[in-house]
Amino acid sequence: MNPNAATYENAAGYAQELLDFLAKNQQSLSPLLILPHDYPDPDALAAAFALQFLAKKSFQIESRIAYRGIIGRMENRIMVSTLRIPVHRLKPGDLKKFKQVALVDTQPAFENNPFPGDRKATIVIDQHPSKANPTADLALVDPGCGATCVILAQALLLQEVEIPSRLATALVYGILSDTLNLYRAERPDVAQIYLRILHRADMRDLARIQNPARTKSFFVTLTRCLRDAVFFGGLVVAHLGTIQNPDLVSQMADFLLTYKPARWSMCTGRYKGRLHVSLRSTVPDGRAAEVLRNAFEKHREAGGHDAIAGGSFRVGTDASEETWQARQQALQERVQKGLRISKREPPRKPFGN
Repeated sequence: MNPNAATYENAAGYAQELLDFLAKNQQSLSPLLILPHDYPDPDALAAAFALQFLAKKSFQIESRIAYRGIIGRMENRIMVSTLRIPVHRLKPGDLKKFKQVALVDTQPAFENNPFPGDRKATIVIDQHPSKANPTADLALVDPGCGATCVILAQALLLQEVEIPSRLATALVYGILSDTLNLYRAERPDVAQIYLRILHRADMRDLARIQNPARTKSFFVTLTRCLRDAVFFGGLVVAHLGTIQNPDLVSQMADFLLTYKPARWSMCTGRYKGRLHVSLRSTVPDGRAAEVLRNAFEKHREAGGHDAIAGGSFRVGTDASEETWQARQQALQERVQKGLRISKREPPRKPFGN
């Protein structure tokens, strides 16, 4: 454990601690495995990309970025291809091969990464609050930064290195994605860091990433989402059934939250025997992560922030339809209880039959 982990008022403190650690240990850190969370999102991808660049450019540390799962959401796939982010699928032997591992946008105790629970990480850089400090040589957890890549962007700015356009574009998109276009950026330094990076970004590439062509499966899922959604007590819920990639769950939850009367949205989707869940909120201090953790039988399988939370749990590849529906309904009722929505509140189809 790292019981004496420092906390700072802004990202600069965490960024400087990272720079000091890399400088002090540069001889022993190479090669470094950089491990974002499963099914990495734009923030995780940008943070991993920035850490790799910083480690190599300033400290001659070689590294490899590897992830478990898939990159499914079209925006994320275009982000990787357009910006040429050197990410790789995690190989079975990678965690044994690399003695030094940096976790970004996740932590060793979380269930959304393949890092062994009994192993000490080298570096942890994250924004998600947890009950205990991560087990790592360097643990940097800044719950107020809005996006993990903010810490890495600040480190690059402090180091005064020339930030390539494609990396700047990744950082800009990572920040925008996790802060809802800066809506969730509560600290002044987050917007300041964003603005200092923005002029280095390629706006054409950014627009291409933000406005991708959609596949048929996206529209099929969207149709199912709108058809099956129910609304009650300010919560709109859609169970998507079997999905082609888990990113669709968070994407549909984000979309449903734009329904004007909704204060909360929840989506579930079935993928490879697991039920993936996303919970979203427009409520200040909404406790989304707390509500979802309490709704899960294993609390550590869910996480997030006040306004955004997600997780997954195993149901089984051979589970019956009745079992799936029972687990979905039980989860929905526990979320409903956590949000203090009365069971007597009648659900209705907000978008027609």
